[in-house]
Amino acid sequence: MAQAMVKGFINSGVVPTSNIMCSNRSPGVLQGLKAMGVNTTQVNSDVVKQCDVVFLAVKPYQITAVLQEVAGEVNTDRHVIVSIAAGVVIKAMEEVLPPCARVVRVMPNTPTAVQEGAAMVSGGSCVRPGDTSVVVQLMNSSGLCVEGAESLIDAVSAVSGSGPAYAFTAIDAMAEGGVKMGLPRDLSIQLAAQTLLGAAKMVLESGKHPAVLKDEVCSPGGSTIVAMATLERKGFRSCLIDAVEAACTRAKQLG
Repeated sequence: MAQAMVKGFINSGVVPTSNIMCSNRSPGVLQGLKAMGVNTTQVNSDVVKQCDVVFLAVKPYQITAVLQEVAGEVNTDRHVIVSIAAGVVIKAMEEVLPPCARVVRVMPNTPTAVQEGAAMVSGGSCVRPGDTSVVVQLMNSSGLCVEGAESLIDAVSAVSGSGPAYAFTAIDAMAEGGVKMGLPRDLSIQLAAQTLLGAAKMVLESGKHPAVLKDEVCSPGGSTIVAMATLERKGFRSCLIDAVEAACTRAKQLG
């Protein structure tokens, strides 16, 4: 996810590569980041020393250890600490950092790398005017970013954070169906991916409810309504609803 955000920031031009520093324990990962033109280090505190906005792009179970490692370098007048860790609440992070640390949570997703991300930002009790706006601006450069209550972030994680995996699975399944019916695999994948991209754009740009757009495709007695009846019979909608619920529940557990 960190690499996706770095790619998004660079591709959008919102942050010069010279202003980005990334830390990682793996020399191989750092080599890939260096190839993007950003500064790299294996010492997390170096990032805090050099940068005003610090993204914590680590797994939930690593958050406390990383915060403890860098807490001594955090200056509450200078730094905005941004966590992308699922499930870890702002209050828990504030307790590890110096008093009145400015903590922001953001739940991004991997399409940030291609300027089509979806994210939500929430600020902690000590954020100052403009802190969340800076993070929203950064994330908006690579897609859609909104500000909302922290209580919604686990659900956001389940919908848009995990959502690309659902979409990739749908593309793969649609493409498999195309191959089954005689399409070359490369063509079938291309058509399936473009179809989901186009459908998503119609939802965002038309302002219509997805169900209305679906009905517009379903002619009476046509092939699409027969396909939709099959999806309903197989539990397609309820399966996705249950998947989002399971992901949200897991995000809370990870915290």
